[in-house]
Amino acid sequence: MQPTLEILTHPALAPVRHGFFTRKGGASSGLFAGLNCGRGSSDQMDAVAVNRARVAEAMGVGAERLATVQQVHSVRVVTLDANADPVALAAERADALVTATPGMAIAVLTADCQPVLFADPEAGVIGAAHAGWKGTLGGILDATVDAMRALGATRIRAVVGPSISQRAYEVGDDFMDRFLVEDPDSGRFFSGGPNGRPMFDLPGFGVSRLRDLGVEAEWSGHCTYSDPDRFFSYRRSTHLGEADYGRLISAIAL
Repeated sequence: MQPTLEILTHPALAPVRHGFFTRKGGASSGLFAGLNCGRGSSDQMDAVAVNRARVAEAMGVGAERLATVQQVHSVRVVTLDANADPVALAAERADALVTATPGMAIAVLTADCQPVLFADPEAGVIGAAHAGWKGTLGGILDATVDAMRALGATRIRAVVGPSISQRAYEVGDDFMDRFLVEDPDSGRFFSGGPNGRPMFDLPGFGVSRLRDLGVEAEWSGHCTYSDPDRFFSYRRSTHLGEADYGRLISAIAL
């Protein structure tokens, strides 16, 4: 019997079909146990293919219509039209996708970074962005919103899915200084930690950037680091000395 997928949804994106998939319900084992959808991991590619096919089925599309890109912490957005080839897109170096084309699911992979799903249901435009600290600071969310507006979106809603939370995200002073140089007010996203080092609120920063762009935005409230049964986490795997880590997938489709 095929294990059951756990798919987190959010009313802010309704009625558009979407899901922040947890690690539950997949075919992978070992370090990747569950729904690892990362082709860049050292997991068995047959298992990853099965996992991605299950995600596509849950999104109501064929496996060949589940579009992802090669994520590189950039600010590049790919716009998909009816002629787009989701299979070929896998080699595109970018960190967000937008489309107004029905019958195609767009998705991003994460393991602590922010997966952000966007929708303007009235205009029929959707987006998905991989937003780590570097991409968010650089403008990947801004670029995604701009690309959606170019397709006719006017009232965009966004949800930041499972991400590393502030209580688990210790950083250095140099890291914090990058943000303060960009915007002195960004100090509000840092607090003192138990080891005397700053703790960074990545989802808080992402939601704030989205709202500044005129987007209705929320965070789902799920911390990837703190819930190993449900989520993969790059930082947790690093702290445990593990050789690799799984990747979560978040998808949306018209």
